[in-house]
Amino acid sequence: MGEGQGRQLASKWAKTEALLSHSRIAPHIPQTRMFTAENLRNMIASHSMVVIKPVKGAGGHGVIKVTKEQGGYTHTYYSQTRRYSTFEELYASLNKLRKGRKYLIQKGIRLATIAGRPIDYRVKYVKTDGRWNIRAIVGRLARPGLFVTNLCRGGTLLTGSEGIRRSVSISAVSRKKREMRELTRLSTQVLESRFPGIDQLGFDFGIDQGGKLWIFEVNTRPQ
Repeated sequence: MGEGQGRQLASKWAKTEALLSHSRIAPHIPQTRMFTAENLRNMIASHSMVVIKPVKGAGGHGVIKVTKEQGGYTHTYYSQTRRYSTFEELYASLNKLRKGRKYLIQKGIRLATIAGRPIDYRVKYVKTDGRWNIRAIVGRLARPGLFVTNLCRGGTLLTGSEGIRRSVSISAVSRKKREMRELTRLSTQVLESRFPGIDQLGFDFGIDQGGKLWIFEVNTRPQ
């Protein structure tokens, strides 16, 4: 199928809302809010770490991690971390970085790591001749010093199995891959009924330090 013939669905907000409507999927979606001062204040109070990302955008571009610490806040953008003593200073700085674009705030997940480097997973799901098939499950290991795992930011590609084995345990491999496949299938049913015409999806999964699986994002134009 040629580029652009499949349905494009850029808004992360629309996809998140659709997935939250399903009781089996919703527990695997980190709490998400639109970016406003009030939402930011409440989300930081609830979670102590949040991730702020553009409603539209891919490749880890524009993603900012915000952490509440003793005596203030920090935000990390690519490898640069800045500290702020007040919420107002933090908010003003984030607003400047955002350049008027719509952003989301997502509960921060402390990912399982390999040698201190966070890892997440991409599941590529493609529809050919009316049938959906998983094309790949790969692990993406963040470059040292970065919290985003995207390959265009210097992340390292591993097989999904190797990533799970090295960051969680060898006994978790088949169970976690099965869970990823199941959530991929369920989520696709929900998205396809809501947005007919999609034919390829890239699911971004993470496994946190307690072993729980999270869906961070579903891309309708997987890179």
